[in-house]
Amino acid sequence: MNLFKDFEGRVLNALEALDRIQEKRDTISLTRVAVEPPRDPSHGDVATNAAMVLAKSLGTNPRALADEISVVLEKDADIDSVSVAGPGFINMKLSAAYWQRTLAEMIAAGETYGRSDLGGNRKVNVEYVSANPTGPMHVGHCRGAVVGDSLANLLSFVGYDVTKEYYINDAGAQIDILARSVFLRYREALGEEISEIPAGLYPGDYLVPVGKALVDEFGSKLRGMTEAAWLPIVKERAIDAMMEVIRGDLAALNVEHEIFFSERELHDNGAKAIREAINDLTFKGYVYKGKLPPPKGQKPEEWEDREQTLFKSTDVGDDIDRPLIKSDGSYTYFAADVAYFHDKFERGFEEMIYVLGADHGGYVKRMEAVAKAVSEDKSKLTVLLCQLVKLYRDGEPVRMSKRSGDFVTLRDVVEEVGRDSVRFMMLYRKSSEPLDFDFAKVTEQSKDNPVFYVQYAHARCHSVFRQAAEAFADVDLENIDYSQAIGDLICDESEIQLVAKLAEFPRIVESAAVAHEPHKIAFYLYDVASAFHAHWNRGKEAAELRFINDTKPKLSMARLGLVKAVAAVLKSGLLITGTNAPVEMR
Repeated sequence: MNLFKDFEGRVLNALEALDRIQEKRDTISLTRVAVEPPRDPSHGDVATNAAMVLAKSLGTNPRALADEISVVLEKDADIDSVSVAGPGFINMKLSAAYWQRTLAEMIAAGETYGRSDLGGNRKVNVEYVSANPTGPMHVGHCRGAVVGDSLANLLSFVGYDVTKEYYINDAGAQIDILARSVFLRYREALGEEISEIPAGLYPGDYLVPVGKALVDEFGSKLRGMTEAAWLPIVKERAIDAMMEVIRGDLAALNVEHEIFFSERELHDNGAKAIREAINDLTFKGYVYKGKLPPPKGQKPEEWEDREQTLFKSTDVGDDIDRPLIKSDGSYTYFAADVAYFHDKFERGFEEMIYVLGADHGGYVKRMEAVAKAVSEDKSKLTVLLCQLVKLYRDGEPVRMSKRSGDFVTLRDVVEEVGRDSVRFMMLYRKSSEPLDFDFAKVTEQSKDNPVFYVQYAHARCHSVFRQAAEAFADVDLENIDYSQAIGDLICDESEIQLVAKLAEFPRIVESAAVAHEPHKIAFYLYDVASAFHAHWNRGKEAAELRFINDTKPKLSMARLGLVKAVAAVLKSGLLITGTNAPVEMR
């Protein structure tokens, strides 16, 4: 049940009952009418902008129209009071009976509460991480991995058919550099003295085992070959080894992709996939032969004026047309991007989401243009950019990892603070904003550490049931229908506030999914935890508010129902973030 959709329907019914609405029903639109939480919680439980958005078209002022609407809404038995605030916002205070029914419905729904069919089973491809397979994942990949994985979980939660995908960039010049770096380690494993890694090669110690594995497989055979002969062999082994490392890094972060798509597949069979994608664009009128002006900031004498095969991307929203085939006949890197999107479209995805680093900002318009041209606006493409993560320890920048050579690995971070801390904190700021990650703060057991605070709330819920099992040893607590136990017993203002916070969950997950903002789930979970801990503390001060009272079993069962609802919402939210929901914390 979505509280806000419920009252949106009630507000629309109230509007339909007004004479002035009926008289102009064919000329006015009610689509902008919304029901949301009031800006100031003290004003009520739900608020509507109906008077604000309709007054002008009805030839009246918002306050006057709000008063008319309020008269109708006051007749609703589930609304205790209606008030008009500011220029015409209508605030409603809901009855205790409504909250009690809502809580009972939450409990009956269990861990399905908050799920919806918003997505309509639409096929969505979420591509994230997609790091070059040239070494272990670093902390810069970590944020995109968490955001992408959590977004995919969120979209699945609200009814999309989601595929999690990783694009392996294994066809560029960086792979040749990787192979040469590995070959150096291979020679080292054969006993050669390697004093210093030459500039331009990857220096990390993580390539040492790959070199040793080549010796185990080939002995000294590769050393006697020409580079043209050994390069493809070493390249294949190096990519496989690095992808094994990357998969392990992702697993440590609880990230699993259903598909690993190799860029090399696009270049197989004479680049058949790329040729087909370009042919498709040609058929649709988006490809031509031409010349491009020199890039901004480049001196004219450094620019080679040449004719190329171009994508007419300016026809579909891009700033400039993009080269697909160079003057020498080779395909551009962008041509592979086009072919990759074309492949996804052919696989039937109705929406493609790319989660990329902030340095890919220039990539957005060209890929949006590709999506429009290839799918003819039948598929939607969204690019989410994740800003940088800065690591600190007690306020001081963290030094680089020796093993990696020049960066802090994802595994370093996970091993030090734990998977849950990394995942939750990577979501505890909007992905378009920079994130400071302090090792000391994310391991604190305090309210200032969001992941601890949320997980502790879930563990506390289970501790209540352990206490109840002791207090009511003769009661089978596992098989009680707590939705039927609520009745009219949950009525304290503190309890109602907690129910109201839980009632926001369906709206939060849908709005987060629509906006592609999984961080909203992390923020909401912290608010739920805060409300639950606050209510717990009130019980410490006032015995009548405690969850367990062995002299009042019916009241205790009702309150256990409330705790059960809190635990279910916390567990579902933590599931979306990919974070564990512990039943006990020490």
